[in-house]
Amino acid sequence: MNFIFSIVLSSVVVLILVLIPWIGVGALKLDTLFGIIIPYIALFVFFAGIIGRVIGWARSPVPFRIPTTAGQQWSLPWIRRSPLENPKSTAGVVGRMIFEVLTFRSLFRNTKLQFRSGFRIGYEWEKWLWLFALAFHYSFLVVLIRHLRFFTEPIPGFVNLIEQLDGLMQTGVAPVEGFMLPSVMISGFVLLGAVTLLVLRRILIPQVNYVSLPGDYFPLFLITAIGLTGVLMRYVLKVDIVSVKELTMGLVTFRPSIPYEIGVLFYIHLFLVSVLIAYIPFSKITHMAGVFLSPTRNLSNNSRFVRHINPWSYPVPVHTYDEYEEEFRDKMIAVGLPVEKMPEEEAGSAEEEKE
Repeated sequence: MNFIFSIVLSSVVVLILVLIPWIGVGALKLDTLFGIIIPYIALFVFFAGIIGRVIGWARSPVPFRIPTTAGQQWSLPWIRRSPLENPKSTAGVVGRMIFEVLTFRSLFRNTKLQFRSGFRIGYEWEKWLWLFALAFHYSFLVVLIRHLRFFTEPIPGFVNLIEQLDGLMQTGVAPVEGFMLPSVMISGFVLLGAVTLLVLRRILIPQVNYVSLPGDYFPLFLITAIGLTGVLMRYVLKVDIVSVKELTMGLVTFRPSIPYEIGVLFYIHLFLVSVLIAYIPFSKITHMAGVFLSPTRNLSNNSRFVRHINPWSYPVPVHTYDEYEEEFRDKMIAVGLPVEKMPEEEAGSAEEEKE
């Protein structure tokens, strides 16, 4: 029942977040609050939170080499090693990080363990999570790049190129109005499909379901709401794009102004995006910055040929066993504990030294 509570709680929170700008703009006419003040606050919280998290990670001491290894370490020349899975140099670490960030290499190695015919253990190919995660992250990246057209003037060429590639599917020409309907952006629907599959994975797989908390469902539901409002604005309930660009350019140039009647749906979309931006530093989504500071990823495994000394290994007073026995020998003998030197041996050695 815990997962039902997590799902219901996350859904209710997202629904409340949708209602806040709906009432605030639609009924109370607080356009300035939701169009200017809240986005600026969200950006401030995002940058302050990310900087704080990164500084905290950077200040965390890492006295030992603890890289995650998934291949043969460098050893003898005739033993084949894995330079990316078990790097011994900075070049190997850079290559590993590139594959990790761009292709989710560690997630690609995911396998499923299950029992077959009694207690026989078998491993099966399990690449669906890697595929869903890859589709989710790259479609999200394409959507972010496409939105740069609202924050730049002139629009960079790579933004136009990506938008053309993303919008290869055209819906055709409306026969009456005589204008071209908006092209279908593949990334938006891939994003919604991928996030839906990630939600279903958390719900349907018992092992994942058991460890899922409201903090795991909430960002997925929030991103789903952002994607749905974006799709509605593009294909169903149109908004004034010129006014939207006027608002966004005002935010970027720090000369904000509220255009006349953009529409409540846009403010809902903008408010949800602002909540996501402010939420990132305090959630698991900060892995986008943390992956670069993770000692299990950014360290080379060179412990075989480089000695690593604890940087705060200050000298401490020690009490050797000889000193311990010298101090407690009589008591040890009294209770029957073995000692290395008996009192008569010490006396004999002392006499020999005198002679």
